[in-house]
Amino acid sequence: QVHLVESGGGLVQAGGSLRLSCAASGRTFSSYDMGWFRQAPGKEREFVAGISWGGARTCYVDSVRGRFTISRDNAKNTVYLQMNSLKPEDTAVYYCAANKVKNNACSPALYDNWGQGTQVTVSS
Repeated sequence: QVHLVESGGGLVQAGGSLRLSCAASGRTFSSYDMGWFRQAPGKEREFVAGISWGGARTCYVDSVRGRFTISRDNAKNTVYLQMNSLKPEDTAVYYCAANKVKNNACSPALYDNWGQGTQVTVSS
């Protein structure tokens, strides 16, 4: 298990950018695939992006592909989500998650270790 803490959320105008960070505790961070999810009010939690343990593979939900970029720095035990060209429909609580089944970064059901979430609000 790793302990995950997200940061970087906030209020931004449509078209703006934010970078979310997720800091993980423990010495085994590099053995986890990592992902970002989000949950808007009244909606189910949605997979946004995933990255494999070494960073070689990434995947995105169609609605954010080309606007969001997931990356990781294993030396800093941190995963990032760079969000550009933000839209009001991106408004949600964003969660960082870990998946210990390597090379399954694009399998949302395998994520079982969650952070507390950070709010992102995009105004029109």
